[in-house]
Amino acid sequence: MKLHNYFRSSSSFRVRIALELKGLSYEYIPVHIARGDHKKPPYADLSADTLVPMLEVDGLKLSQSMAIIEYLDETHPASPLLPADAAGRAQVRALAQSIACEIHPINNLRVLKYLVKELKLSEDAKNAWYRHWCREGLEAFERQLKQLPDATFCYGNTPTLADCCLVPQIFNAKRFEVSFDGLPRTIAAYDACMALPAFQKAQPSACPDNEA
Repeated sequence: MKLHNYFRSSSSFRVRIALELKGLSYEYIPVHIARGDHKKPPYADLSADTLVPMLEVDGLKLSQSMAIIEYLDETHPASPLLPADAAGRAQVRALAQSIACEIHPINNLRVLKYLVKELKLSEDAKNAWYRHWCREGLEAFERQLKQLPDATFCYGNTPTLADCCLVPQIFNAKRFEVSFDGLPRTIAAYDACMALPAFQKAQPSACPDNEA
């Protein structure tokens, strides 16, 4: 397996977590999206959407982190990332999508760059945008967790797809100094994840293309 990704990309981070949780080895191929390398050959010739991550496996080129993770879960069922029951799977997917579909899309790198370069927002205004939408999304995430039974992780006592999404989002939120006050279930799940070697090995500082 080859994973084309960027150390700071939260979508890439999700997939690295899933690979580590399942104990799967892979070739790490960095794509520097902050420099725009994803829009140029050779990566642009490989990736139809010119986004990261992309997983090359068994002759396939798979894009979109959620699709990649579910593919890995279906093809390597040990250490499952989704519950066995339909209701549980729906609840975990809802948690994961609250981050991947609600918080992340309006706060990712290309959106932030557009706010500054095209709409001429100041750095302070851009950061205020990020903090507002991230905090609003995390508050909604916390409310969802409070409707679920007590758990070590987001759902249950083993990491799931929801945790694969939560941890990268909290990493990015810390960079932008988002307040975590009043989010006890969310931060408890994050802390439980970060106590595990799989999450530590997948984090940006452990990546070969990490930049201080």
